[in-house]
Parts: sequence; C-alpha cells; structure tokens
Amino acid sequence: MKAVVMAGGFGTRIQPLTNSLPKPMLPVVNLPMMEHTMKKLVALGVEEFVILLYYKPEVIKEYFGDGSRLGVKVNYVLPEADYGTAGAVKKAQQFLNETFIVVSGDVITDFDFREIAGFHEFKKSPVTITLTSVSNPLQFGIVITDKEGKILKFLEKPGWGEVFSDTINTGIYIMEPEVLDFIPENVPFDFSKDLFPLLMEKGIELFGFKAQGYWKDVGNPDAYREVHRDILQGKVKLQIPGKLVKHREGVLFLQGDAEIPKSVKIRGTVVVGKGVEVGEGTLLENTVIGPETEVGKRCQLRECILWDRVKVGDDSKLRNTVICSFTELGSGVTALKGAIIAEKVKIEDNVQIAKDVVIWPEKFVESGSIVSSNLVWGERWKRSLFEGGRISGRINVELSPELAAKLGAAFGSTLPEGSWVYTSRDYHRASRMIKRAFVSGLLSTGVNVLDLRQFPHPAMRFLLENTKKVAGVHFEASVGSPGHTDILFFDENGLPIDTNREKAIERIFFRERFRRVGPSEVGLIKESSYAADRYQRAIEESIDHKIKQPSYRVVADLMNGVYSALYPELLAHFKVESVVLNSYFSEEKITHLPILKEKALWSVPRIVKATEADIGFIIYPNGERLKVISDTGEFVPNYKLLLLFLLALDRAVEQQVKVLVPVSCPSVLDGKLKNVIVERGKLRGIKANLLRQFALVGDLNGRFIFPEFSLSPDAVYASIKLLELMSFSNASVSELLSAIPPFFFKHVIVSCPSSKKAKLMRKISEEAMEKRASFIDGVKIFFNGDWILLIPDQFTDNLHIFVQTEKEERGRELLNQFNRKIEKWIEEKE
Repeated sequence: MKAVVMAGGFGTRIQPLTNSLPKPMLPVVNLPMMEHTMKKLVALGVEEFVILLYYKPEVIKEYFGDGSRLGVKVNYVLPEADYGTAGAVKKAQQFLNETFIVVSGDVITDFDFREIAGFHEFKKSPVTITLTSVSNPLQFGIVITDKEGKILKFLEKPGWGEVFSDTINTGIYIMEPEVLDFIPENVPFDFSKDLFPLLMEKGIELFGFKAQGYWKDVGNPDAYREVHRDILQGKVKLQIPGKLVKHREGVLFLQGDAEIPKSVKIRGTVVVGKGVEVGEGTLLENTVIGPETEVGKRCQLRECILWDRVKVGDDSKLRNTVICSFTELGSGVTALKGAIIAEKVKIEDNVQIAKDVVIWPEKFVESGSIVSSNLVWGERWKRSLFEGGRISGRINVELSPELAAKLGAAFGSTLPEGSWVYTSRDYHRASRMIKRAFVSGLLSTGVNVLDLRQFPHPAMRFLLENTKKVAGVHFEASVGSPGHTDILFFDENGLPIDTNREKAIERIFFRERFRRVGPSEVGLIKESSYAADRYQRAIEESIDHKIKQPSYRVVADLMNGVYSALYPELLAHFKVESVVLNSYFSEEKITHLPILKEKALWSVPRIVKATEADIGFIIYPNGERLKVISDTGEFVPNYKLLLLFLLALDRAVEQQVKVLVPVSCPSVLDGKLKNVIVERGKLRGIKANLLRQFALVGDLNGRFIFPEFSLSPDAVYASIKLLELMSFSNASVSELLSAIPPFFFKHVIVSCPSSKKAKLMRKISEEAMEKRASFIDGVKIFFNGDWILLIPDQFTDNLHIFVQTEKEERGRELLNQFNRKIEKWIEEKE
C-alpha cells in the first residue's frame, strides 16, 4: 500500500503559528505534526509516500528530502492551482498504481490503520472512509451508514441547521487506483463534495469504518494546545521521542544531548529538545521545550509549548502559552492565562501579558508594558472574523481604527486594482470613525471608493446590483449588541460575500500580506450626490400607477433609523395618508433596540386604532426588517406576516409565480393558493441567479426580498409593495388574515451546549428514521398534518424548535415530549 499525505493547507485559522510554517509542519512534542502520522503508516508497511504540497512547499521538501531518513521513498506533487482535495490527488495519479491511503497532514490520531486496511480489504469497496464522532462537526463532513458500514448519506462542512449526526469524515481514505479515473483534470474537485456523490449516483457502494481512538484536527491555536495537553496526559497512544527519566512528581523525555539541572522541578510530563538549557530552580509542568531553547533561573512554565531557539529570561512565569521560534522574553515576564507569542518577537523585562493575547511576528514590547488588547478577538480565534458576511466588535476594543484599516487593506487586496467599491454608514459617530479608517486601508491597495456617506444599506445593495461596482461595505451600530459596530460586506449583486471571499480576506489580514501601491496608484474617493434620488425613483417606477386604491392611511414608526428623510416622501408620492413616528436621528436610541422595539409595539397599535388607519408599519433602524399592525390594531406575528404576504401576492398575480420560504414557515396555506407555488429551503448563501427565479423570498424575522426590485431584504420597499398587493384585491389586513385556517404555531429556543449539538442532531435523526422526515434544514418530523422542526443555532449555544399543529393541546404535547427527550440526550453519556 502507498500513502498520500495532504499537506497543502494555508492554516489561516491557526495564525500566527503558520506565519513561516505550513500547518502540517507545526511541531508536536518537537516533531512535525505530519511526521507522527507518517511513522504510523511506515509501521503499517507503507514504503512509498506522495506528499501533496501548496503553501510553503520548500519547508516540507527540505525537512523530509527523499524520505530515506524514515526508510521510505517520498514523491512530491505541487499542483499549480487549488484543485480541491480530490483534484490535488488526481495530480499524483502517475504514482498511484495500487491501493493507497489518503491522510491529512494536519491531524493527530492514534487510529489503528491496520484495522482500517483490514476492513477495506474485507468489504472490497473502491473507497473506505474512516469515521469518528466529534462534538462539533461544522468543519467536517458528516456521515450516516447502515449497520454494514455502507454510506447512506453525507454532507460536507454543514451549518448547524444541516447537522444530522456527530459522526464525521476524518479525511482518512483507503482507495483503489481506478477511483482516480472519475476525477476530472485541472478543475476544482473535492472528495466529499464532488467525488463521493458522483460515485454513489453511479451505484458504486462506499463504506465507512468507525475507528476507535483519538483523532483531532489541529485547526486553531486552542486545538494545538489541547492536542499537547492530551498527549502529555496520556490520552493519545503516541510515542514521545526521547529518553524517559522518572522524577518524583512526573516524567521527563530528554531528546538528543539535553541535560537538566537537579534543582529543576518536573511535574506531569515534560519534553525537552536537544541543546536545551534550563536554569537552576525552575519549575516545568506538562511542558514541551524545543531544540536550542534557553530557559532562565527560577522560572515557572506550566502547560507551555516553546519552539526552537526561544529565550526566556529569569523569574518569568508562563502558563498555557505558546512561544514560536527565535522569540526572546526578558526577565520577569508574566503570561498566566493563555498567550500566543509568534516568532521573532522581542519582549523586554517585567512585561505582563493578559488573557488570550496574541502577539504577532517580529513585534517589540518595551520593558514594563502591560499587553492587554493586541488583536484580541475573544472566541473568534476558534472560528473566524466573519459571521455570515459581517464582522462585529466592540468599538475601540476588538474593533479599533487600526484594525479597521488592516481590514480595509485586506479586503482591497482581494479586489482588482482600479476597481470601484461603494461604502455607506448609519449616522452613529462610531460607524463614521471605523468607516474612515477602513476606507484608508482600501485606498492604499489601489481600490477606488464611491462614498455614499450616511445611507441605508438596503439602498446601497440595490445600487450595487444595478451598477458596475465590484463590492460594497456598510458600517452600522449593531442591531443586537449595544456598544458593538457591524461591518457588512457585499458582492457585486448586493449579496453577503461568500465563505471563499471571507477566507481570502482573512488569509491576507492574518499574514499582513497587503497589496501596496505607489503614490500615483492610490485609490480615488468620490461622493455621490444622487444615490438617494436614484433609489427613490426606482421604487416609484417599480410601483407607480399600480396602487389601485390610493387612499390608504398608514401609521409608521421608523425607530430613529436611516430612512427618516426618505420614507415620508415615498408615502406622499403614493398619496398615502400617514402618521410617521420617530423620524429623527438619535445615537442613543439606535444603540438600544429592545427599548425602541418595545415602545413601537406599544404605541403603533394604539395609534392605528385611534386614527382608524388601514395598517401600521414598524421599520427597523437598519431598514431590513418589517413588522405589521393590522387595521384592527393587532400586531401580526412574524410567522403570520409571511403568510399574509403569500395571500396578498396570490390574489394580486394572474399567473403562477414561485416564492421561497424557510423550512420553518407554517404550511397551512399549502395547496390553498391558486397562483403562488411555495418552495421551502435554506435562505443562507443563495446565489443571485437562483434568487431571481422567485417573485418573493421571505423569512420568519420580517425580512422580505422582491427580486424584481432588489436581491436584498428591504423593509421600505416591502411595506409599499404590500400596499400595492393589497390594493389588487381591495382586501384589508384583517380580511386577509381571516382567510388563514386556524392552527397552532410555536417557536421556542432551548439551551444546548455546542459540544452536544452534533450528538443531539444524531439522536433526533435516529428518532426520525422510522417517520416521514425532512433534512433540508435541521430535522423536520411529520405526524400526519402536524410537524416539529429542530435546528441548532449557527452561532450560539441554542437549539430552535418550531412546531405546527392543528390543535394547541397537541402542539404543546409535542413540545413537552421533545423537550424531555432533548434534556435526556444532553445529559446521557456515551
């Protein structure tokens, strides 16, 4: 058997550890991570390796050479572009003329490869996928097999709503060479996303082997520390190189010619590389020290990982700290709560480093400094800067002007030089400050800026879709987090940027590899005087002469948002009588949305009743979300508001149209609409060409998209569009609502730790196996005409439960039943 080692990843999430090393070469107990796996494969009998390279290939080539040091032959393949996992292996086809195993170079595992190989041989399958269970499967492909191990279903890198199991694809495959014939040449092609579905479509059986033992993808700094902790605590069957020396309170592995003074106290498991020097009276506890490193006298190092050629001064105290190569710490340096100190950093004496601080390469810290906020993004080191095309942070804490300028430079570096970008903001001074810093970074990359200044982002997204600008960025006070500012990134269609663009920005941001242009190529910045007029005219032209009953009376609360000047003019244009509330700017109010919302929900219904208005609108400050009050003064719940739009559209159109709604949308109108065809699916990450196939896209949070006008949620347009649709049937809101059959619908949120989400979804999937169920988004189980839907929250430790039943009693019974099951599944141990 031959072996293919995937060693081409960029290691973006584990920055700055991968500043000068590819991730597979990060030291784990003083050996490159991928060497541990390669040694296990040598023990299996592998004599020939193919190493697939991409990022910093010379580092891997120089270390492993021709493979003779390991007693094997090593071939190197360097694809000229990123062809995906399967596409990269295709490039090695000339070397793979027999059964071969594919492994990732950036994992630590103690799986018994002999068992996997034996299973593959027994099943005589062209592909065997090695499986394991993890608490958080979002970065992996999840898999379901039957009792024989045959693959039934899998999904690559799901969102929480798509998770149906905690059993994941480890990226360890055993394959027969003929499988490579199904992989096309020179195009991006992935194993889980492309090849495996193709093989299954052709009726080729794939098998999964659930391996026992330890497996960890070392994808971020926390995982890097955890894998060392697990090795040193004996949780991994991994051979630590070096001579074992027993001490009173622990064991010491001495590598090469390392010697430790007798006064050095050893606790737990300590690994010391060759040429290391440790001063008298120092304490080492569960720590790894790399070659040629010097540790001073009377130091305390607990749960630390020091790379090669590090210097630590006397009396320093470090805990849970990673220090990269060629870094120097002076005397009396303290980092007791988990720091990452990158390579070639110089820290002078008596410096205090706060919790979770990351110090990037080649930085200098003066004596006596307190390093408390150097690029601290809290938990985001575990994931990414982005959440759904946006970055959010506390002003002048996570989101400082310096960081905004770097973000602007990183974003600009992904765009063509000389291209044009829209920028806009709300009226909060913090948004203005961050935007100005961001724009400076953009200009430095040779990207031009058309600054819309204070401008609603739904309007900016409309302009993006209808002009030749390549992207747009909007800055606003966070709707959900007081004191935070959001930066929203949009593509040329006005849609949130996709994950590929997010990763490209992060790679440049973390490495600080910005494109810098000369003085004469610095980007231009212009302001647009007619953007608001263009947006307003577009709404008027889209709806003008269509409102057949121009005598509506409307009460609208603008919640002190950015539409304060524009919305009253639009209502006047359509001859709508209106009472407009909170149409002035207030920085204090827009940062306290819950209070604004509570006041609006109290006042608007009362004013609608008092003035005998036809409808009331509440438009959120950022212009995305809409709430509606009926002519009877009743608040229309979001789930009924979506049904209201469907009914109004059905009565207005004369030919069939399609609408897209979430899986959680009530189904009581299914089969009862004449001209509206309802499709249910995921609303995240929809491409522009798909959106344009629908007359309406709506969710259960008051967001409505009418692709005939714009591909983005726009509460202003949606409110006026609703008036137009209602005018066709001359029906009031209350009359339309009365046409909805009675039903019970409830959405509840229950707490669920992230570590339990995957297990919970597996249990729910198993519960659904014997019933009619849907797995489009979450797990939806049907009980005749009733149903219950369970979707893990994408970003928080919560689970969303939606239930629809004909009778309320049945709905509450289902909720209670599944609440009890969820509590049991979360608590039970496996």
